Amino acid sequence: MQIGPYQLNNQLIVAPMAGVTDQPFRNLCLRYGAALAVSEMMLANPEVWDTDKSRLRMAHSGEEGIRSVQIAGADPEEMAWAARFNVEQGAQIIDINMGCPAKKVNKKLAGSALLQSPALVRQILDAVIAAVDVPVTLKIRTGWDPEHRNGVQIAQIAEESGIASLAVHGRTRQCMYKGNAEYDTIKAIKQTVSIPVVANGDITTPEQARFVLDYTGADALMIGRGAQGRPWIFREIQHYLDTGDKLEPVGSAEKRQVMLEHLAKLYGLYGELKGVRIARKHIGWYLDQEEQRQFRADFNRLESAAEQCSMVERFFDECVLDN
Repeated sequence: MQIGPYQLNNQLIVAPMAGVTDQPFRNLCLRYGAALAVSEMMLANPEVWDTDKSRLRMAHSGEEGIRSVQIAGADPEEMAWAARFNVEQGAQIIDINMGCPAKKVNKKLAGSALLQSPALVRQILDAVIAAVDVPVTLKIRTGWDPEHRNGVQIAQIAEESGIASLAVHGRTRQCMYKGNAEYDTIKAIKQTVSIPVVANGDITTPEQARFVLDYTGADALMIGRGAQGRPWIFREIQHYLDTGDKLEPVGSAEKRQVMLEHLAKLYGLYGELKGVRIARKHIGWYLDQEEQRQFRADFNRLESAAEQCSMVERFFDECVLDN
């Protein structure tokens, strides 16, 4: 799949997820086979940029792979300014968020709320594309609610404006993350426009990845929640797409190494105090099984990096002894 001058080496992309797809997580997914990892959403309003959270999201040093930065907002001029700023900071692709269903984003008429206003969608796309000389991509949902699935109309606007590729989550804003993703709208979009279309939503297994590609005809897949605590899902899916066979589950030694590396990168990026807090959700995802509930409860009470690393090491040592 081609995005502007960038040829992706496979069909697998990491979805942007606020509070999840920071640099340590993106780099892990890239090393496990993702072709592209889109950054966490950054609000276009510069008044909120003077925070540690925003500064970390705008930092691109140490980034592996193509640097795709997602911006969100409802004002065309602000969005254009944010796009230019991020390109100056090293962004190689600008991604526009019109898919986030969160209330705090939608109440500002940003994210998926924009799908209610096709005219404003066009103004924002035109302004951002005119502002930068890098490819601009777009992420949307299938519509505002199940009675107003206007994804095809928005896709046509995107193509007319010059969007380089379009990612579509198979739910409406009203659906949030409930129920099952539907792929009929994504299929209809792919049949309507000629720009690359990326399918997103409920892709959590290699078999589902194969089904979604075949059913929708999409050019690529975007994987979000399925990669939380499972950065190796990209390797598993690619192997299945290439061979039709499933890889053996990740072994405990590899999982231990990845978790400890992830912890170290989080502490390095955020500092120990904040890194320890952010680590809690990631470790919970890695060990999201019923028999490990007590481990997660104990881990979440730890207050230092040394304690967290030691507990992970002890957990795997005990797993080996049990086996």
